[in-house]
Amino acid sequence: MEATVTQSTNRRGTAAAAASARNLAEAFRTTVAERADEVAIRTKGDAFTITWGELRERVDALAGGLAKLGLERGQTIALLIGNRPEFHLCDLAAMMLGATPFSIYSTYTAEQIEYLVSDADAHILMCEQKFLPQVLEARKQLPGLDHVIVIDGEAPKGTLALSEVEGSNPGFDVEASVAQIKPTDILTLIYTSGTTGPPKGVQLVHRNLLAAVEGLDELIEFPENGRVISWLPSAHVAERNAHHYLPIVFGLQITCCEDPREVLSYLPEVRPSWFFAVPRIWEKLKAGLETMVASQPEEQRQKLEQALEASLRKVRLEQRGEPVPAELAEEVAKADEEIFSGLRAMLGLDQVEAINVGAAPTPVEVLEFFHAIGLPLAELWGMSETCGAGSVNPTGKVKIGTVGPPAPGVQIKLDSDGEVLVKSDVVMLGYRNLPEKTSETFTEDGWLRTGDIGAFDDDGYLKIIDRKKELIISAGGKNMSPANIEATLKTASPLIGQACCIGDRRPYNTALIVLDADFAPAWAAKAGIEESSLEALAREPRVRAAVQEGVDAANAKLARVEQIKKFVIVEGDWLPGGDELTPTMKLKRKPIDQKYAARIEEMYDG
Repeated sequence: MEATVTQSTNRRGTAAAAASARNLAEAFRTTVAERADEVAIRTKGDAFTITWGELRERVDALAGGLAKLGLERGQTIALLIGNRPEFHLCDLAAMMLGATPFSIYSTYTAEQIEYLVSDADAHILMCEQKFLPQVLEARKQLPGLDHVIVIDGEAPKGTLALSEVEGSNPGFDVEASVAQIKPTDILTLIYTSGTTGPPKGVQLVHRNLLAAVEGLDELIEFPENGRVISWLPSAHVAERNAHHYLPIVFGLQITCCEDPREVLSYLPEVRPSWFFAVPRIWEKLKAGLETMVASQPEEQRQKLEQALEASLRKVRLEQRGEPVPAELAEEVAKADEEIFSGLRAMLGLDQVEAINVGAAPTPVEVLEFFHAIGLPLAELWGMSETCGAGSVNPTGKVKIGTVGPPAPGVQIKLDSDGEVLVKSDVVMLGYRNLPEKTSETFTEDGWLRTGDIGAFDDDGYLKIIDRKKELIISAGGKNMSPANIEATLKTASPLIGQACCIGDRRPYNTALIVLDADFAPAWAAKAGIEESSLEALAREPRVRAAVQEGVDAANAKLARVEQIKKFVIVEGDWLPGGDELTPTMKLKRKPIDQKYAARIEEMYDG
């Protein structure tokens, strides 16, 4: 089945001009011309603010300095900078030169940094002080890395301070430089986080990202005074697209959140127009709200629970396409006015035009919960190779359990084995230095092989089943999605922070379970357990019994062949960028299998 969506390109004022620019650098300058005095970037509490006009002045001053150091159109420059205003400044400055800035995950070791800088052939690297040790260690094996620029504070010997570079070439003609940039020039490299081998550099050109952000705006229609929070790693396509390129084109105000663990605390101050987060954030937010409800006095708790139950009934009827009884609609409308509107304001999500979730399967229960409180959380799907774009549930037409129809300008069809194939202007140029891998990734007639297995419903909405290479085939020949099983486990108990399902070519499924680092210690204290470390709690019988209850609850929602027969609680935590998780919190299945081989085999012995 194939679905194609073509939307009109009717634009609003500045957005129309910026979106029709030939390249992102031109789009930036168009936005600045219309919004010079408006705040472009800020930090919490307005500790730092910079207007679009001030930002352009600094960008141009830094662009000249980088040109003086030898950075030219088509060359790469590495960035190891967190969610702070300097990231946007440095990336934009390189962009003005037609260069290709790319980001490195902050968790990367010296060896990983060396690999990326070498593969990209970057001669300049810009970083924060706190990342200097691993950068300087990597530099020992990088003779071509001519300059390391420190963006904050003094620069040690052999490096340059940002202040030394910015403004050091006042005569540089930025406008002439921008005029040379073509839509097909490489804008950035997104290095895949490498679950099955060394990272691959996805080459995205200016045309790709302009097509992606234009498609999103047609679906979401960002307001003139739109706001976003920059909090995901800039090495991830979702962060660059949602919180860097999109604001450049549509003039959205960016608030930088340096610590991603604090992002929910930023919501009430920022009141974002669009908020995107991975499933774990929404799962934690749901658990927190449910805990808050449970702690209310009896009368108030019952009122909240009844309102939520009524709203859930309404959501499920609507999702099934069935009529909502007038009495139920009236009850929910009253609850929304008296209860849910206050909840949305308390969360800071009362001014969102759209809220989205992606990067992994989201349990239906989580999606239904937010719809019930008036926050129509919508799944979307994409990958680095498609600028993070692919399909998205349209505002007001969300189908829970799907990732929506193809995004504007995106064609999607399914191969004979169910693999999702994509053709669009959002699709990458190819992988850097990997012509054979690039060739393997495309069909003979130019469709991108995504590696995801999917299915369309009767309305043309796409459902992602799992990664093609990650599907579990049991000893009995049954195909299963480990990601969906894992999502069901994590939803079943707030004690479960991570889960890895094992079962390929096995007689039954088992799981490695990691306790939630926030919830487990609090639960233990309430239960009178003195120990608080995850290592100790993993060995605590009462904790295991509570986790078993969660596994039982999950099994009740799974088909018999999918159910978890045995599990091991892993001592300690799995952290982004560690042995078990990529920086974007995807499971590294092969390394997990190897690291925990003995524990896994114990679950199948006897």
